[in-house]
Amino acid sequence: MQSESPSVAPVPPYAARLNPPQQQAVLTTEGPVLMLAGAGTGKTAALTARLAHLVATRRAWPSEILCVTFTNKAAREMRHRVGQHIGDAVEGMPWLGTFHSIGAKMLRRHAELVGLQSNYTIIDTDDQLRLLKQLIQQNDLDEKRWPARQLAGLIDRWKNRGLNPGDLDAVENEAYANGRGAQFYQLYQDRLKALNACDFGDLLLHMLNVFRTHREVLEIYQQRFKYILVDEYQDTNQVQYLWLRLLAQERKNICVVGDDDQSIYSWRGAEVANILRFEKDFPGAAVIKLEQNYRSTPHILAAASGLIRANSQRHDKTLWTEANGGDKVRVIGVWDGPEEARRVGEEIERLEREGAALDQVAILVRAQYQTREFEDRFIQIGLGYKIVGGFRFYERAEIRDALAYLRVIAQPQDDLAFERIHNQPKRGLGAKTLEKMHQHARRTGLPLAAAALQLADSDELPARAGNTIAGLLGQFLH
Repeated sequence: MQSESPSVAPVPPYAARLNPPQQQAVLTTEGPVLMLAGAGTGKTAALTARLAHLVATRRAWPSEILCVTFTNKAAREMRHRVGQHIGDAVEGMPWLGTFHSIGAKMLRRHAELVGLQSNYTIIDTDDQLRLLKQLIQQNDLDEKRWPARQLAGLIDRWKNRGLNPGDLDAVENEAYANGRGAQFYQLYQDRLKALNACDFGDLLLHMLNVFRTHREVLEIYQQRFKYILVDEYQDTNQVQYLWLRLLAQERKNICVVGDDDQSIYSWRGAEVANILRFEKDFPGAAVIKLEQNYRSTPHILAAASGLIRANSQRHDKTLWTEANGGDKVRVIGVWDGPEEARRVGEEIERLEREGAALDQVAILVRAQYQTREFEDRFIQIGLGYKIVGGFRFYERAEIRDALAYLRVIAQPQDDLAFERIHNQPKRGLGAKTLEKMHQHARRTGLPLAAAALQLADSDELPARAGNTIAGLLGQFLH
C-alpha cells in the first residue's frame, strides 16, 4: 500500500510569483518577524503580499493593521499594490501611512492630554525658524552665536531621541543657549502650545508621552492593532523605536523590514542599532533573509558587497542574481568638484558620439547644491540637461502664503501664519509696524492678529497702516 504524501497548503495567488524566502515572509504571520531585505530583493512585493494575506485569511480586519512607511510616496505605492490584491478592502486601512501621519492622527484624538486642541496646527520649518528667532530676541541670546537654524536642529535631535526639556542632562543643558538649553527648549514648547501648534518632532514625542502617562490610551492601540508592519526599519530613530516597542508589547505581532547595510540617515537621528538588536528586543523572532536581487547586474552586486563587508556590525547576507552581463563598475578619482564635472562632461560627450541617447544618461547627487558645478560645465560645452527635483509643491512661497491665509481664517490666534500674511502681498506694513504689533501683543497677552486690530484703533500707528490692518483683519475676526 502506497503511503500518502503529506498535504501541502496551496500558495495563495498573491504569493504565487514570490520566491521561497518571500513566501515565508508572507506566511509567517504570528510573533515577531525580522525581514532582512537587501537592495532590489523585492521587499515591497513581500510586504504588500503579507498585508493582503492578513486580510484575506481574516486574521485581522484592515482597520486592525498598523503599517508604517517613511515617505508619503511609499505609503501611496503600498496602498495601491495592496489594493491590487484585496480590492476595495484597502480603503478600510486608516492606519497605513508615514510615522508622522499616523502620529498626527493619534494626536488629534488625544490632543487635550498634552494641552492642545484637536484642530492644532503643524508648523513647517519656515514657521519654526521665525518662532525661534522671536524667542532668541526676547531672551537676549546672541543670534550669531545661537542662530535659529542651529537651535531648530538641536531641538529636533532631542525630540528624535525622545527627550523632553526635563530629560536633558546637565551637560547638554549647559552646552547650549548660554547654559539654558532646557529652559529655551521649554520656552519653545510653551510658545507652541500657546499657538495651539506643534512641529513634526512633536507628532511622535507627544504620543510617546501620552502612552507613558496614560496607560489606558496605550492599551486602546495595543488592542486595536493585531498586526504591526514597519518598512525601512534601519532608518528609525529613538522616538520611533520607543513608540513602536510600546505598541507591540502586548501582542508582539510585529514585522519589521529593513537592511542595516542601507542605513544612511544617522545624521538625522536614525539608529542602525534598532535593527541590529531586534532579536534581543523580541526574543524568538523569525529572521527571514531576502537575498535574490532583481535589480542589478553581478558586477554591481560584487562591488557593493566588497565595500559593505568592511562594516564590522551588520547582519550577514549575500546578494545574488540570475541576471548575466553588464559593464564593470568604474571608479574615477578626481581632485575636486570642477574636475568631477569636467570628467563627467567628457564621458557624456563620448557616449553621445557612440550613439547613446542623452535622455538615457542620469547623474545622481546627494544634495541639490552639487548640481551647480555640473550645470556650469554643461553650459560651457553646450550640453543640454534637465534638473529633476527642486522645490516641492508645498514648499513654494505662493503655496505657503495661501495656506497661511487659510490658517488665519481657521485659527485667528495663529501668530506665525498672521505674521507671514500681514504684508503679503505688499501693503505697506513694514518691519516697524510688525514690531509694534508684537510689542502690543506681549503687553496685552493677546494673539498677534487681535493685538494688531486693537492697535489699528489707536493712535500708535499712522492712519494709513491702521486702516490697512483693519481692512485685512475685519474679514477674519468679525
